[in-house]
Amino acid sequence: MIPWLHGSRDRLPDPSLALPHDSEAPGLLAAGGELTPQRLAEAYGKGVFPWYGADQPVLWWSPDPRMVMFVDEFRLTRSLRKTVRRFARTPDCEVRIDGDFRAVITACAQAPREGQSGTWIVPEMIDAYCRWHALGATHSVETWMNGELVGGLYLVNIGRMVFGESMFARRTDASKIAFAALVCFCRAQGVSLIDCQQRTGHLASLGGREIPRSEFERALSVRNSARPIDDWSYDAAMWDLLDRPTDPTDQDPGP
Repeated sequence: MIPWLHGSRDRLPDPSLALPHDSEAPGLLAAGGELTPQRLAEAYGKGVFPWYGADQPVLWWSPDPRMVMFVDEFRLTRSLRKTVRRFARTPDCEVRIDGDFRAVITACAQAPREGQSGTWIVPEMIDAYCRWHALGATHSVETWMNGELVGGLYLVNIGRMVFGESMFARRTDASKIAFAALVCFCRAQGVSLIDCQQRTGHLASLGGREIPRSEFERALSVRNSARPIDDWSYDAAMWDLLDRPTDPTDQDPGP
């Protein structure tokens, strides 16, 4: 039986107690509770995240293995490089960070997903992450063309750890451009690891891979306690980092 969280005083269990890979819900750790910024901070600090449907209670997950993206392993294909370079050179095309967080998370909730008839980004989750955004913990990386938001992603940040959540695109490759911008931003800020939670073919195509939960937790504990990112803005000069790995002299403590 997984534990039920009755209130804010109930703590999340140790992630090692999540249901095993051969169970009906591998990675499920707990259920119940409320989506408050305090609960979300506790969860992400342990590598736990909420994922549930409209007719379900809040479900808390810690999968094993864990899908991650080591920033220096980002797979920049020739076609994506051309797309990004063309975007960067085009007037009225720009990347913004936190231009309209609510619009981004709402668009992610509405984006169709292969094999899914609904969304796990339910209204309660949108409101909770927007409240957390007001406290500076969540951010959006946005692709804008001619003054229109055409793609983007949202993420959680604790210390020097970035947790990627979801993406959307209204134009071809708009979400990939936003992800490439996130990689450049992470390189500029000395962040070498992006959590991707669960494996998808799309993330694997960009260079994401699975690692054991124990390895993820070791990396997480060091990064969570590192100096936080204090400048959440995107400078076009960051595109120059697209083909370069993270500077080995940066602040990130490594895997």
